[in-house]
Amino acid sequence: MNRRLLTLVVAGVPLAVAGAVYAPVGASGQPLQEAAAGAPSAFTCSAFDIPAPAGTAVESVAAVEVPAGTFQVPGTPPLGGYPVPDVPAHCEVTVTLTHPGANDHAKVQVWLPQTGWNGRFQGIGGAAYSAGTIGDVAGAVKQGYAAATTDAGVDTSGLNPSWALDSGGRINTALLQNFASRSVHEMTLVGKQVVADAYGHAANYSYFNGCSTGGRQGYMEAQRYPTDYDGINAAAPAVNWNQFEVATLWPQVVMNEEHTYPSACEFNAFNAAAVKACDKLDGIADGLISDPSRCDFDPRRLIGTKVACDGKEITVTAADADVVRKIWDGPRDADGKGLWYGLPIGADFNPLAASTTTDGVTTGSPFIVPAEWVAYFVEKDPAFSSANLTYTQFDQIFAKARAEYDSVIGTSDPDLTAFRNAGGKLITWHGDADQLIPTQGTVDYRQRVDAVMGGTKKVDDFYRVFRAPGVAHCGLKGGGADDMTALIAWVEQGKAPAVLHATLPTATGQTVARDVCRYPMVSRYTGHGDPSSPAGFRCVTDR
Repeated sequence: MNRRLLTLVVAGVPLAVAGAVYAPVGASGQPLQEAAAGAPSAFTCSAFDIPAPAGTAVESVAAVEVPAGTFQVPGTPPLGGYPVPDVPAHCEVTVTLTHPGANDHAKVQVWLPQTGWNGRFQGIGGAAYSAGTIGDVAGAVKQGYAAATTDAGVDTSGLNPSWALDSGGRINTALLQNFASRSVHEMTLVGKQVVADAYGHAANYSYFNGCSTGGRQGYMEAQRYPTDYDGINAAAPAVNWNQFEVATLWPQVVMNEEHTYPSACEFNAFNAAAVKACDKLDGIADGLISDPSRCDFDPRRLIGTKVACDGKEITVTAADADVVRKIWDGPRDADGKGLWYGLPIGADFNPLAASTTTDGVTTGSPFIVPAEWVAYFVEKDPAFSSANLTYTQFDQIFAKARAEYDSVIGTSDPDLTAFRNAGGKLITWHGDADQLIPTQGTVDYRQRVDAVMGGTKKVDDFYRVFRAPGVAHCGLKGGGADDMTALIAWVEQGKAPAVLHATLPTATGQTVARDVCRYPMVSRYTGHGDPSSPAGFRCVTDR
């Protein structure tokens, strides 16, 4: 994309760059200045005098005018290395913050459409160990938002938490605090100020949008900074951080201790059998398990079954079935007490139960995100391997992680009273086939909120969870559901969403249009009507 760079870097000094002029438009389609007090203000990409959020100092401010075109997201997949076409002309503002004495440098990026602003501000969350995703900022600007994200002063690839340790091998507590909570809050304050300066008035409404790590950030905002946003869309949230991060190493622990490493093909056979056995629980065979918690398929039913894998015929053994049973069941301590939730039935085994065979020797290949959490943060040893953990070691690591980090990044506080009292609305969807973050963990959090805040009906007044059958991790992100549309209608018009309209993938490789039910309801076929249409299903609470 060709850019006309008008970049000035200053320290505590306003910028002076010429900007475009236009009439900003609100959600109603009417010019926003008609509803604002005083004379209308012109859009500007200059003179940003940003007050430093409490506890920070502004190191620099830079403004860039960018013409319409394709934005090439920097970096490599999955978080970068792809184009975002048709991004409108906009102003890019970068504000670098530091926490005095911490030697950190957190960059906040705010993108402002020059024309067609919808009057809304959208904060954008991150993924894995990245605090923000600039590609999603470009997507939000395409939809008319003024949008912002932050790198929190950490690596932006999402898969390199080497920032966790300082030169002495100790936890870099400043960067961990940035990543865990404070940088998104500070980004929000800065972003709102930039919006007000650029358009001459504050945004009418503020929203946060994120999935996975971004979902966790949304929950952290609701828990610790309840007045930052009017509405939060937090999908597949990485809440209960320490439990689920360590728990997702459980498949590797099981395979190592049982000395059994089923191939991806064998794992797929177990999933196919489970879907076949439980598909009709919702009243119709459609390649979807509408409520995996009701699926009681016993993997031992496959013992002795022959499976064709890579041109070879493999016989499923009792050891294979036992590994699958334990992975689905989830981690347990030495006394048999459940520690967290297992892989949902129907979810892809491969990311968490991968293995490699070299010269006839098979070893586990732990998923990089939890493996790095344990190596860098829990063990404080980048060379630590999670491939050969014993049950005893797993117990110890699980307890150690919770004791050291729950208060920092756990994101599990169920008391959302301040968020509710501020008028905030929170929507979460989570795929029932999430292969990275157990769906039941989100249900567990919602149940704890219900217990603290007066029950399901009262909590539904401001916080709703939607479980999406057949959907993998963040699988509805980018248009698979009308989540942001539903959230805006709830915040701005008081219309609480009864369902989310979504396109779901089935086990047969097809897609179907469905209404995703809000917790605790599940989808059930009515017995008549077109099974490919949402009209043929209803949301029920009976089991």
